[in-house]
Amino acid sequence: MLAHGELWTVKELFVYPNEFIYWSIQIVMYPFMTGLVAGAFVLSSLYHVFGIKQLKDMARFALVFSFALLPIAPLPILLHLQSPFRGINVMMTPHFTSAIAAFGIVFFSYGAIVASEIWFLYRKHIVDSALKLREKKDKTLVDQFWYLIFCTLTLGSYDVSEEALHTDEKIVKILAGVGIPVACFLHGYAGFIFGSVKANALWMTPLMPVIFIMSAIVSGIALCMLTYILTMEIKKFLAHRKKAALGVFHSEAEIKGVEFHVIQMTAKYLIVFMIAAISLELLDMIFRGYTALKSWDVIRSVIYGRDFNDIFILQYGIGNLLPFIMFLMPGLTIRRTVVGTILVLFGVFMMRWNVVIGGQAFSLSFAGYMHYHMPIIPTDWETFKEGLFGAVSVGIAPFVLFWFVNKIFPVFIEAPSE
Repeated sequence: MLAHGELWTVKELFVYPNEFIYWSIQIVMYPFMTGLVAGAFVLSSLYHVFGIKQLKDMARFALVFSFALLPIAPLPILLHLQSPFRGINVMMTPHFTSAIAAFGIVFFSYGAIVASEIWFLYRKHIVDSALKLREKKDKTLVDQFWYLIFCTLTLGSYDVSEEALHTDEKIVKILAGVGIPVACFLHGYAGFIFGSVKANALWMTPLMPVIFIMSAIVSGIALCMLTYILTMEIKKFLAHRKKAALGVFHSEAEIKGVEFHVIQMTAKYLIVFMIAAISLELLDMIFRGYTALKSWDVIRSVIYGRDFNDIFILQYGIGNLLPFIMFLMPGLTIRRTVVGTILVLFGVFMMRWNVVIGGQAFSLSFAGYMHYHMPIIPTDWETFKEGLFGAVSVGIAPFVLFWFVNKIFPVFIEAPSE
């Protein structure tokens, strides 16, 4: 019977017989997806907590998108487990004696905060929808289904007076403020897990949780910007087709102005967090070189040798420096923003890849190396979930869920409680 990881591990020089690349692409996807959750929530909180009015539309979009990302966050771990049905034990028996077990507490706490914030934010929409469907005569089966959904979501609260909505607004602000540290801890603990592995010289650094949090915020903001632009473009395209069929036309510049203003303001905060994330990563690398511990020789051979292209060309060059210059150049356009956000997401993904895969690249003997070859064409369930198709499935799942969530909590309506 093959050992887990033997299918995609290639060994070089002196490597212990029981050493393999155990943590594969799904463990790369795990901190990447949880980072998107935390980053999207922090972006939404910039408006709800700090009152940045220009981010009002983006904040609502980011909050709903964060909620859609949340159930997908633990999916890579479940796919990676050899006995995935045991994964529920983390949720059923949470405690703080283990970083993994503490995930149950943090995950449920964060989920409750986001769900509550969305409920208070959309409470008037829920009540209005329920009352509208109640008054509708000759309900179809679909209407009855949505009536049941919205009546259930009201939780029996139909008070939409000005005073009640003002109270909802205060509660949303409180929940957003409480949710920021919880969201950071949700992703920071992933960095804590890597940083606390004493047996691995590349991972063991107290800066690892902070680096993960900062890069998470960067990736979350970038993904929200990209998804917001694509969703708006699709929405406008469908609207133009419908209006053209009716003989009604709108100026393209008229629609573009509002969207571009939102994107421009969001891009400024993306640049700020990119500077913080890159600075922390470079500081960690400089500190390692300056202290030059016993393991530095093998780490240096990986960073500046075998993984040079992955780290300095793909991650820092294409994924950090290039989009950073693109966002700083005057005359930012929508197309350049789309390309820049894609490159930012690629850079954050490569950071996760270099930490997870690069951290396993050298043997504990310090005299050998291991190379990871991700399965591309699945030949069985193992190579599917631990290969390219498994990673792509995890990446697509949040967008499918976001489409369904948007049916209940539409992101392009005026939030009345704000």
